[in-house]
Amino acid sequence: MLTFSFGQRQRGNTAAAAAASRLIENMDSSVNPCDNFYQYACGGWLKKNIIPETSSRYSTFDILRDELEVILKGVLEKTVDGEAAALTKAKTLYKSCTNESLIEQRGGAPLLDMLPDIFEWPIAVDGWEEKYGATWRLEDVIARLNEKYGTQLLVNFFVGTDDRDSNSHIIHFDQQTSLGLLSRDYYACTGPYAEACRAYEQFMIDLAKLIRSDRGLKINETLIREEVARVMDLERDIANATDTPEDRNNPVLLYNKMELGDLNTNFTLEVDSKVFDWSHFTAKIMDAVNINISDSEKIINYSPNYYRRLNLVLAKYNKRDLQNYMVWRFAMNMVVGLSRAYRDTRKAFRKALSGTTSEAAVWRQCALYVNNNMDNAVGRLYVQEAFSEKSKELMEEMIKDIREVFISNMDDLSWMDAETKKAAEEKARAIRERIGYSDTIMDDEHLNNEYKDLSYNAEKYFENILQNLEYVQKKRLRKLRVKVNKDEWVTGAAVVNAFYSASKNQIVFPAGILQPPFFSKGQAKSLNYGGIGMVIGHEITHGFDDNGRNYDKDGDLKDWWTPDSTHRFLEQSNCIVDQYSNFSWELANGLHLNGNNTLGENIADNGGIRQAYQAYRNHVKDHGEEPPLPGIDLSHDQLFFLNFAQVWCGTHRPEQAVNSIKVDVHSPGKFRVLGSLQNFPEFAKAFSCNKSSYMIPDNVCRVW
Repeated sequence: MLTFSFGQRQRGNTAAAAAASRLIENMDSSVNPCDNFYQYACGGWLKKNIIPETSSRYSTFDILRDELEVILKGVLEKTVDGEAAALTKAKTLYKSCTNESLIEQRGGAPLLDMLPDIFEWPIAVDGWEEKYGATWRLEDVIARLNEKYGTQLLVNFFVGTDDRDSNSHIIHFDQQTSLGLLSRDYYACTGPYAEACRAYEQFMIDLAKLIRSDRGLKINETLIREEVARVMDLERDIANATDTPEDRNNPVLLYNKMELGDLNTNFTLEVDSKVFDWSHFTAKIMDAVNINISDSEKIINYSPNYYRRLNLVLAKYNKRDLQNYMVWRFAMNMVVGLSRAYRDTRKAFRKALSGTTSEAAVWRQCALYVNNNMDNAVGRLYVQEAFSEKSKELMEEMIKDIREVFISNMDDLSWMDAETKKAAEEKARAIRERIGYSDTIMDDEHLNNEYKDLSYNAEKYFENILQNLEYVQKKRLRKLRVKVNKDEWVTGAAVVNAFYSASKNQIVFPAGILQPPFFSKGQAKSLNYGGIGMVIGHEITHGFDDNGRNYDKDGDLKDWWTPDSTHRFLEQSNCIVDQYSNFSWELANGLHLNGNNTLGENIADNGGIRQAYQAYRNHVKDHGEEPPLPGIDLSHDQLFFLNFAQVWCGTHRPEQAVNSIKVDVHSPGKFRVLGSLQNFPEFAKAFSCNKSSYMIPDNVCRVW
């Protein structure tokens, strides 16, 4: 093999050639870009990429995440003498997760040993009534699952930022947000949901039988099925008691501040003639972190209607049904840390929900798990291995350019009055950016201190999982009397994603996303602006979407709009709701997208593409046109749109497609491309589309 030493110019040419070859490979130039730009940009990608058996979908994002996991595997398996204790802990946690033979050897024992701590699973144990029936209280079970195992069931209790005072933390009560079948639609158990329901029930039956068998207990399948049917009915009733996503779109309507004592007065819950004591429940949870709470404690109730409906649900069931349901919901998530026999109980259910027929490699699951639970320690390892500091400077420059475009674009908005524009500009200027990683993760002392309460055993993966659940939950609960740290990052560094925090008015671009095709210091500016530039514009626009617009420059829930501008904003937004609701997705059996649930993301996409393109054109004005990319006969304006579209190349299994329409707040990649480009006349101009083409609709929507 010959090796070459490139000078600066050759290196640049190599990057340009690599980018050109990637773009050409992924596109299908036989398609007219004006007829279907997504197919034109991604046709080649779709032809050559098959969804792996382990995945429910496959996209540019998934490929980058797969590559990131490979890097994490390398750094987590490497032994380094004298490194920070936090990094050693991350490696111990990873080792415990990859120790398959030991996990296999332990079978289901770790789960069976801890079930008494949450008052047992009646289906899977004999004599439950005799042992627990007399002293059982709903408050005690929900509180224990919450404070020790981070599991929110029936009553979702958490400590979070006070929407109206973003410097303070406050207790929130919310509806149950996590359902075993992901969304309430599935509980109809007919049509596209029938198989998921069947598999869900079977998962419960198989797990209960396996635990009884491991305990040496008799298995009466008929009785087990009867109890499982009751659990299924209960969860369906809980799902139907919840507010729909559309009902929860407005943060102003969600915000119901009251005293803790008001819950006892106005929101009675009753099981088997025992009234739920909200004060006892709250004290039980907060006692775990030594915080005293009185009935005059201010709380926020996000879902008063849910609690009224929940009381009617509880009247239909007894304590055994409720205990069966809650422990099942905990146990179903815990099988991941047990032997193959336990993990296999969920195999058919996973296939019914997402279409996957096999699990990802163990090392992949483990790298992901450790990153999710020790994101700052893993972020440090990733940054040291794979992040270029020069990326920060380039990103700062792009953010500055795109923010200026967002602000100057407001001059064109006839629907917004001068007073609201002024406040919007103040908010846009106040947005703080976070790029790459937090400096604190490079400080050994800071990092060690963050994880000082964790102590892992390389031979006890299941117990390590339990420890993490408790650690994360108690960390959240302890924040109640502490001022919000607005400098704190909302994510780790080893993440292929970007974020906007409304309460911090902060945009975040972790190190993991700062790579091609999104971004590279070596690739053409047109590609950078079409990739990460659009993402920057997207995150800025989130501060002004249907949710973000309700928060002011300091991150407080405050109405800074005139009534007229609000009215017109809603009109502009409805145009986007209708446009996206008209898209039907062949991969999801022709189901239509939900334009209401995806509105915030669609507004952000539409704003992002416009701002990034204009910022790119401003860059060209200041620095001149870029040299053409080798071997690809497209202008840089066209390349901008091509790279934007290729970021969203991807495909789904039919099961996952249905699932994503029901629960994902993002439109599928195909419609993120088509929807935002149909609304942006500069696209049609770049590709000389004629008025009758699909990419030029009769009605164009624009919010920002």
